[in-house]
Amino acid sequence: MITVQELKKSYGQFEALKGVSFEVPTGQIVGFLGPNGAGKSTTMKILTCFMSASSGSVTIDGLDAYSESTQVKARIGYLPESTPLYSDMIAYEYLEYVASMRKIPRGEHKASIQRVAKTCGLQSFIGQEIGTLSKGQRQRVGLAQALIHDPKILILDEPTSGLDPNQIVEIRSLIRELGKDRTILLSTHNLPEVMETCDRLIVVHQGLIVADGTAQELEEQEASNPQVFLTVSAEGLEGKAVEDTVAGLEGVTHVEVLPGAERRWTAKVDGAKGIDLRPTLFKAAVAEGWDVFELKRDALDLEGIFRKLTQNV
Repeated sequence: MITVQELKKSYGQFEALKGVSFEVPTGQIVGFLGPNGAGKSTTMKILTCFMSASSGSVTIDGLDAYSESTQVKARIGYLPESTPLYSDMIAYEYLEYVASMRKIPRGEHKASIQRVAKTCGLQSFIGQEIGTLSKGQRQRVGLAQALIHDPKILILDEPTSGLDPNQIVEIRSLIRELGKDRTILLSTHNLPEVMETCDRLIVVHQGLIVADGTAQELEEQEASNPQVFLTVSAEGLEGKAVEDTVAGLEGVTHVEVLPGAERRWTAKVDGAKGIDLRPTLFKAAVAEGWDVFELKRDALDLEGIFRKLTQNV
């Protein structure tokens, strides 16, 4: 349904996207996750034909987003981060205006508005001025405008930004309901939002995709190759000696040694996938005559994995 290949976008010397590639199949809710400035909104704007890329390709429902942008826009419902509302308009009038912009026949406006009002829960305030609505109510109106032409693809950019906890729960529930018969790409920096609403997550950092899979897949991948912490001490022991000894062990791919209290040294050790380094590290410490104060694996949960993937290096 959505295919992105080697997407790049530069603003002068700054590269916002450095070669992003992914696919979103029909009927899947995918979270496009990353910290602020990672390239999420830039990607969303390119996918919705509001911005051109520097290079790469985007295909939506088999159509090229560049040469067939008009047809692509007709197939997409888009909720940008700043919801496009007119505060002095009545909610119903606003949706009627959007229906006209979407070229829905005038005779079908009422039925289309009734449909999205029911779907998004607008019935109780559809006759009010948008400026008098709460943030959560305005967000529902924003979702309604994205759905007015009954698209099969929804692209949502930070859909719960600025909402209170109750409103967030309501919008997440609505997104899950909408995802039952639509393809949804949801951009956010909010990890709980992805965990609550999405079938799969794509993590982007500094313009590159750094992870792609379900939450369970990413956690299992991390669990198969966790970092190991070894804390040791010995009379006159220097950190360089710890680093050299550990780095020379079979299966060790990277080691960082940090000083601690009471002349102790802690080695943070990465190993080859699937290898449990603890027995090897323990034997090496005993052979060197070091006192072992701690030896543990640090398998991360999803929040820890996200932090690890999106650290600035």
